[in-house]
Amino acid sequence: MEWIDKLDGNVIVSDAQGKIIYMNEKALAHYEKDGGSSLIGQDLLACHGEASRKKIMEIMTTGKTNAYTIEKRGVKKIIYQSPWFRDGEFRGIVELSLVIPGDMQHFIRE
Repeated sequence: MEWIDKLDGNVIVSDAQGKIIYMNEKALAHYEKDGGSSLIGQDLLACHGEASRKKIMEIMTTGKTNAYTIEKRGVKKIIYQSPWFRDGEFRGIVELSLVIPGDMQHFIRE
C-alpha cells in the first residue's frame, strides 16, 4: 500500500482500542515538524482536546463518520474521521487530513 505512504495528506489509523497503529509519511513529517515525533503506539484520545475526544468516542460507539473543515496558520483543511471494519467488526478509526486549495472548484452534479 505504498500509495498511502505517498499520499499528499495526513493519514492516521487507530485500532479498536484507540491506539495509533499507522501514520503515513506526510503525517509523520507533520508531527516531527511541529516538534513532536511518531505517534504510533500512542492513544488517539490523548492526542486530542475534550470536544474531539467526545467525537472520537462517538465514532467508536456508533460507527458513524465525522467530517469538518479547519483553518490553521492560514491553511484550510478537511478532516475526515471514519471507522474501519474487518469482516463487519469495528477495528478502529481512519483520520484523513487534506489541504483544501484556495481555488478549489465545486461542481453540482445531478
